[in-house]
Amino acid sequence: MSIERPRPLCPSFAGPRRWAFHLALAFGALQWAFPASAARSADCASGAAMRAPAPVPEALEGKVARTFGVSVDVVRNGGSVRCANGKLLACLIGANLNCGKADTRRSLRGASEYCLANPGADNIPMFATGHDTIYAWRCTAKRPVAGKPLVAVDRQGYDAGNWKEIDQ
Repeated sequence: MSIERPRPLCPSFAGPRRWAFHLALAFGALQWAFPASAARSADCASGAAMRAPAPVPEALEGKVARTFGVSVDVVRNGGSVRCANGKLLACLIGANLNCGKADTRRSLRGASEYCLANPGADNIPMFATGHDTIYAWRCTAKRPVAGKPLVAVDRQGYDAGNWKEIDQ
């Protein structure tokens, strides 16, 4: 009679992967895999917290809601936080608001395709350029041209106007 070894609940997470997970957990490496836990501490002043946007932690939902003048439900459904220059910043996704990195490229496939179909257009709409571009676009003949920047970009590459500082 042999004793059967129990099968792991998740076979792909057995063996070395399981140990790697536990080591990462023990040494704090999962802070970057789950950045909301880093934001929960809101330790932006030390530079130890996350730089990439993460969902707003429950402990900060009220402060973010007050800063933007919206309900906590709005924050839960579309809010992000990140650290920049030792400060906690928050952003709310809206119809045309981008909380991700700003697109600073001066060559966009969508703009090129739009100009081929609409040569000489005075304006290339955001459905062609994307809502994250920082430039006003137009077509010169069949070639897209990036005009003046419409938004300021912070040092981390985000649209500075979409992010507000949250008092800690």
